[in-house]
Amino acid sequence: MARISKAGWLLLNIVALTGLLFISTSDPAWPQQEATFQIDAGAKAYTNLNFKNKPNEFQFAIIGDRTGGANAEGTFKFAIGQLNLLQPEFVINVGDMIEGYSDDKAELNAEWDEIDGMLKTLDMPLFLTPGNHDIANKTAEQVWRDRYGATYYAFVYKNVLFLVLNSEDPPRVAPEGIKEKLELYNRLQTEDPAKAKAMLAEFMSDEAVIAALGKPVEFSDKQIAFVKDTLARHPDIRWTFLFLHEPAWENPSETFKAIQNLVKDRNHTFFAGHLHYYDYDQMNGREHITMGPAGASFHQEGPGKVDHNMWVTKTDEGPQMANIALKGVFDRKGLDPSLFGAYDRKVAEAQKGEEESKKK
Repeated sequence: MARISKAGWLLLNIVALTGLLFISTSDPAWPQQEATFQIDAGAKAYTNLNFKNKPNEFQFAIIGDRTGGANAEGTFKFAIGQLNLLQPEFVINVGDMIEGYSDDKAELNAEWDEIDGMLKTLDMPLFLTPGNHDIANKTAEQVWRDRYGATYYAFVYKNVLFLVLNSEDPPRVAPEGIKEKLELYNRLQTEDPAKAKAMLAEFMSDEAVIAALGKPVEFSDKQIAFVKDTLARHPDIRWTFLFLHEPAWENPSETFKAIQNLVKDRNHTFFAGHLHYYDYDQMNGREHITMGPAGASFHQEGPGKVDHNMWVTKTDEGPQMANIALKGVFDRKGLDPSLFGAYDRKVAEAQKGEEESKKK
C-alpha cells in the first residue's frame, strides 16, 4: 500500500462514507500534486499501488537502417506506423535513410524530400544520425548540412544526455560502382527477387567490400573535441546515450578508443546500425548495441536477422530496452496480412489478384 499522509487519512475517512476510496499515490521525494487514483472502498483486486509513473522516467524509440538496398515491401513505412501506435516521446534513427552515393545535389535532395515526407507522418520528433549512404561524399555531406545543419550534435532531455556522432567524418571512399549496383539491386527486388538475393550475396563476399567493412572508423580531432566539451558542460547527467551509424567498437580505431575513454567514468550506452543485423555486446561493463534494420536488406543469416524498432525506458536504475519485431505489433483493427510487418509477398499478390478479379 502506498504511503498516505495524515491529511490523506482524514480525506479517506471523509470520502469512504460516500462508498468511494480515494488513494493518494504521492511520494515525499516527488513534487506534490493532486492524487489521480480512485478505487471503490473495500476493493483489494490488485497486486500493489506502486504505479510506474515517476516524473523522471521517459520512453523513446530507436529505428534502424532503411537503406543499403531498401527492400521493396514498404517495411520502413510500416515501422513508422508502428511508432505512431506505440507513442514514444521521441525517436532516434541510426543512419542510412537514403540510398545516396550520388554527386548530383538535385538527386540527393529528391531522395531526402521523399524521406522527409515519410517522417512528417510521425506524431513525435525524430532525430537523425548520419550514415554512410546519407553522407557518402563531400557533395552529400554539403546537402546534409544545407538541410539539417551539423553532422554531429547533442541534446539533453530530463537530465539525460544524447550524443549523436558522425562515423563518416570524413566520408570514406565508396566501393567502386556502388551507385549503379544499388540501382540494379533495388530494381531486381521487384522484378526478380531471387536474382537480387544472389547479387547481394556476391556483393557482400567481394574482397574490396569486406576490406571496406573491416576498416576501422575514424573520428576527426574536431569531433572528439566536441564530445569532450559536451561532456564537460554536462557533468551531472543521469545517463549518456551515444548514437553513431557504424559500430566502431567492432574494430576500434585509436580515435574511437579516445571517445570511449572520455565516457568510461559515466553511465552510458552506445547504439549503432550499418550491419543490418542485431547484435549485443558488453564491453567493460557497458552495453554496445547494433540495431537490426527497418527496411534495409538483410546481409546475413541468423537470430539477428530481424526488422525491428527498439523501445527504451529510462528508469532511475538505467535504461530498460525492448526490441519489438515489426511482425509483433498491429493496430486495434486486427491482423491484416498485407500490412503485417515485412509482409508475405505471396499473400499480398494473392490479395491483389482477388481485388483485380472483383473489378472485372
